[in-house]
Amino acid sequence: MLRVGLTGGLASGKSFAAAEFSRLGCAVLEADKLGHQVLADDMRARAEVVAEFGTGILGPGGAIDRKALAAIVFADASRLERLNAIIHPRVFDRIEGFFEAVEKLATGLVAMVEAAVMIESGSYKRYQRIVLASCPRDAQIERFVQRDGGTRADAESRIDRQMPLSEKRRYAHFVIDTGGTEEQTVCQVREIYQKLRAEALRPSVTAVN
Repeated sequence: MLRVGLTGGLASGKSFAAAEFSRLGCAVLEADKLGHQVLADDMRARAEVVAEFGTGILGPGGAIDRKALAAIVFADASRLERLNAIIHPRVFDRIEGFFEAVEKLATGLVAMVEAAVMIESGSYKRYQRIVLASCPRDAQIERFVQRDGGTRADAESRIDRQMPLSEKRRYAHFVIDTGGTEEQTVCQVREIYQKLRAEALRPSVTAVN
């Protein structure tokens, strides 16, 4: 089994690429959804988050309002770091469970984890290969506005808080340019998958440096 990390930036096309990798045969896990699951079903984590950020982040039913929480942490980098310190270790545990389950299925599989802040958090070191979905900044902004209904100012603010895609390229073994047509992106994903699959079938695989 080959452990692969798929990352990118805001609206850089990584989810589209992940869906195509899955269609081709990769076992794909969306790490950002795991964070949501931790907040929903890990009562100890939930209690820590409420203790840290206050009851104002709770919705009418008592569940954590992710938008209210996001408004706090995205306005203060230190608060975001504190949230990540609570959530990330639990997410990593679930990712390891995913890898263990995939490894039991068959040999030569590509197990891929999609995560937005993989490089920033240092978790990229857990993977044998890193794939980056990248596109021009203007494309990121336009996609965010169309997809999420946000403003250009919102998009620019979020992008500015992330590591530049140009810098993330230094960590990537493969880069998918998602700035073209969907067909062009699919072709790139197919080519990269073939290389990853070939590596997964080898007796041994070189770890990330």
